[in-house]
Amino acid sequence: MSCWQTIQDYALRSIGLGERLLPREDFTLCQQVTLIGSGMIWNIYFGVLAIILGFGLATLVAVGKASPNRLLQKPSAWFIYIFRGSPLFIQFFFAYAAFLNLKSVYPVFDAFTAAWLGALIVLFLNTAAYSGEIFYGALRSIPKGEVEAADAYGFSGFTRFRRIIWPTMLRLAWPAYTNEAIFLFHATTLVFFSAFPAWQQRGDALYYANYFADKTFNPFVPYPILAGYFILLTLAVISVFGLANRRLNRHLPQERRARMRFRPNIIR
Repeated sequence: MSCWQTIQDYALRSIGLGERLLPREDFTLCQQVTLIGSGMIWNIYFGVLAIILGFGLATLVAVGKASPNRLLQKPSAWFIYIFRGSPLFIQFFFAYAAFLNLKSVYPVFDAFTAAWLGALIVLFLNTAAYSGEIFYGALRSIPKGEVEAADAYGFSGFTRFRRIIWPTMLRLAWPAYTNEAIFLFHATTLVFFSAFPAWQQRGDALYYANYFADKTFNPFVPYPILAGYFILLTLAVISVFGLANRRLNRHLPQERRARMRFRPNIIR
C-alpha cells in the first residue's frame, strides 16, 4: 500500500470516515504519522471549543469576582478555587462518575458519558476557571485614569465596560491567556487517560500513539511524532493569538506596543 493510499484510508478515521480496521502488522512510518495526525482532529476539537466557550464564561466569572455584590463574588470565587485547586485528571473521573449516575436516572445524560461531550465540558469549565483568574487580575490592574476618563466622557454601565474596561482587560491579560490556551491544548491528551471511552477505537492522537507503541514495542517512533504535532499546534496557537494581540494594541504607536512573549509555565 502506497503512502498516498494510506492517507486516503486513515486521514479521517478518528471521525468515522475511511478504513474501519486499524493496521495489525507491518506498520509503516506513513501509517503512524497519518493515524496520529487523524487523532489530532479530536485534540483540536477539544481545545478550540473549550477556548471559545471558556472565554465567555471566564469573562463573566472575572466580572463576578470583581463585583462588590457578594451574591456574585462568592460563587465566582468558589468556582475558580474549586477548578484551580483540584487536578484536571481527577475532574475527568469525577465528571464521568457523575454523568454515569445521572444517566441511570435520566437517559438524556447518555451523551454526556461520551468523550466528545463529557470531556469537553470538563475542559471548558477548567479553562474558564484559570482564564477567569487571569482576567480578574487584569481587571484589578486597569489604571484608574482610564475609568475616570470614561466617566468624564459620559460613558457608564455596560457601555463603559464594553468600550473601555473590557478591551483594556484583554490587552493586559492576553499574554498570560495565550499561555493558558497552549496549556489547554496540551491538556487534551489527558482525555486518553480519563474514564471517558473511545468509541469504536476512534480516539485522540495519544490513543493512536499508544496503540503503535504497544504493537511495535518501540515508543521512540510514535511519541516523537505526537510531540511534533503538538509543537506545530503550539506554533499555530502562538501565531493566531499574536495576531489578536496586535489587533488589541493597534491604537498604540509602534514603539509602545508590547510584544507578546511566550513564557511557558514549568510548574502549574
